[in-house]
Amino acid sequence: MAFDIEMIEKVYATMASRVDKARELVGRPLTLSEKILYSHLWEGTPSQAFTRGKDYVDFAPDRVACQDATAQMALLQFMHAGKKTVAVPTTVHCDHLIQAKNGAAEDLAFANKQSKEVFDFLSSVSNKYGIGFWKPGSGIIHQIVLENYAFPGGMMIGTDSHTVNAGGLGMLAIGVGGADAVDVMSGMSWELKFPKLIGVKLTGKLNGWTAPKDVILKVADILTVKGGTGAIVEYFGEGAESMSCTGKGTICNMGAEIGATTSTFGYDDSMRRYLAATGRQDVVNAADKVASYLTADAEVYANPAQYFDQLIEINLSELEPHINGPFTPDRGTPVSKMKAEAEANGWPIKVEWGLIGSCTNSSYEDMSRAASIVEQAVAYGITPKAEFGINPGSEQIRYTIERDGIIATFEKMGTKVFTNACGPCIGQWDRAGADKQEKNTIIHSFNRNFSKRADGNPNTHAFVTSPEMVAAIAISGRLDFNPLTDTLLSDSGQEVKLNPPHGDELPTKGFEVEDPGFQPPAADGSSVEVIVSPTSDRLQLLAPFEPWDGKNITGAKLLIKAFGKCTTDHISMAGPWLRYRGHLDNISNNMLIGAENAFNNKANSVKNQLTGAYDEVPKVQRAYKAAGVPSIVVGDQNYGEGSSREHAAMEPRFLGVKAVLVKSFARIHETNLKKQGMLALTFANEADYDKIQEDDTINFLDLTEFAPGKPLTLEFVHADGSKDVILANHTYNESQIGWFVAGSALNLIAAGKA
Repeated sequence: MAFDIEMIEKVYATMASRVDKARELVGRPLTLSEKILYSHLWEGTPSQAFTRGKDYVDFAPDRVACQDATAQMALLQFMHAGKKTVAVPTTVHCDHLIQAKNGAAEDLAFANKQSKEVFDFLSSVSNKYGIGFWKPGSGIIHQIVLENYAFPGGMMIGTDSHTVNAGGLGMLAIGVGGADAVDVMSGMSWELKFPKLIGVKLTGKLNGWTAPKDVILKVADILTVKGGTGAIVEYFGEGAESMSCTGKGTICNMGAEIGATTSTFGYDDSMRRYLAATGRQDVVNAADKVASYLTADAEVYANPAQYFDQLIEINLSELEPHINGPFTPDRGTPVSKMKAEAEANGWPIKVEWGLIGSCTNSSYEDMSRAASIVEQAVAYGITPKAEFGINPGSEQIRYTIERDGIIATFEKMGTKVFTNACGPCIGQWDRAGADKQEKNTIIHSFNRNFSKRADGNPNTHAFVTSPEMVAAIAISGRLDFNPLTDTLLSDSGQEVKLNPPHGDELPTKGFEVEDPGFQPPAADGSSVEVIVSPTSDRLQLLAPFEPWDGKNITGAKLLIKAFGKCTTDHISMAGPWLRYRGHLDNISNNMLIGAENAFNNKANSVKNQLTGAYDEVPKVQRAYKAAGVPSIVVGDQNYGEGSSREHAAMEPRFLGVKAVLVKSFARIHETNLKKQGMLALTFANEADYDKIQEDDTINFLDLTEFAPGKPLTLEFVHADGSKDVILANHTYNESQIGWFVAGSALNLIAAGKA
């Protein structure tokens, strides 16, 4: 469990030598992001000033973190890599497969029974290959990483899009697919297009009801869900320095919601305090020696417009609490305008549930500030109008807030304390009545609020806000309640105006925990046996994907033309499907069932061109596969936004889809498709999307000439015999084309050719 101070000191030594050289190479002052990027270049990478947003670059991350839902497929792939142990420090965290229903004790016991096979598999694989294993109930991956492993100036990758949470401690932490993680665990380099840089200058200071969450809710409103694509967001200024480390983590966490590669902050006193409080004074001592390398050069922050590709300025003193949603995390509404917005849009005013926690907002500070609101309501005899639930971020957080009476405060209001796990945030919530699909409103401190995400009900209007605002609004039971101006009525009829929240950044008596839930790996795992039953419906050993036959793809059928938002939740749903994350065949039965078919505006209903009948998407694709007919998927803007789950790429690959052609991709999903040996293409002319017809047959005319920078030509043959020939762009370089030729990136690793 302990951090590796020797590894960290080695990183700092490398940084000190490389940053000065990089500054000379670039010929100007460097941002923090550039310092970390250049200091983590893969050994042997040519010395050059890389072009932002253009050059693919090989990096050497310091560590890898995997959550249980994505770790299954990642480790099944790693087992094929032929390695005896992981090449970099790696951890697995069991936080996704625990459903929230009755409360922590009962829910955890049920999960340990229901998912025993998966947990045992992850435990044994971790033991065999030198991987640290965090047991079910230990906490949410990103909170545990922040408490134990994150450090200023480091680079890590994780098989979850919210890996970026570690930016709160000054890391470049980046969400990736399992195949990327396998590369790094196998001792290979990790490839990334050198990011653009977005600077966010924070002035002033948060006050009253505003919280760090409001910063990222405002940024999301400005940039939208795709505005950060291909970029690192770097926060700086007096406002940044005035916030807590965990508050910074919250902001970085939701950078995933704007499509950013990652987000980060410069090393400062809040990080020193947090590191010391979590038992890492040695890291502080090491970081202080290279402190100038752990933040941008002074000239950058003095004249940011000269050094960032885009600059945003936010005055925290003037920032108003925000409530974002419904159905998308970038629709921002200041609390003062919510009444008018809700009325204009017909959003249900009555709030049914208030939920606090998730990897985004489950720190000690979050819990204590929310509890300060609950405490006032209890003192004034105010009965909450909505149900209330919390998910502590880790066992260390849970134990500490129980010791300090914070849980007892919540329980006075009838709050349901769920397991230290993701729970409702990722759809792992057995919410009573959700199956009725009634129109309703919930409010939470999570990061995502896509349709059906929390409870499976497409009519649940989910709104995102800070923990303290969740508490106030849940107590009032009204979406349009503004605690800055409005009053509540106590049970005795007294009008009460809530005081602004308050809470401790860190526990005054220090953190405490009896059993954090960590299992260190065996010193020698060579004798550890990993067993996967051939009859299991939860786990399935992988077979390599077939390599390309070297010919043009012809006679392909259109599987679906997806319309509008198509996230990884639409392509490979979570919720009840999480149980099949280790079984590729079974989970492929959810492929694209949430995507809207542009031809009939229905989900999970596409035309089978072999029969002319409409059927479920996976069934139609399985029919094409059985008949040996290739197919392609067509999509809209920002296709694959959201989670890092590579299942959204592996499922179509497994079922025989050859290419995905869209207007634009979300970064992680595009990479995942490439890694699995698929063609990830974009319309050279977005208007060509409208030319695609339901009965089309597609022929690739020049795939045999597949090369970097050269568009591919596709022929769409319509049912009436007419044709449209279109150009499709791609971002493949030589090595990525090698993945396609070999059938997948893993095939090259297994063959020792990567």
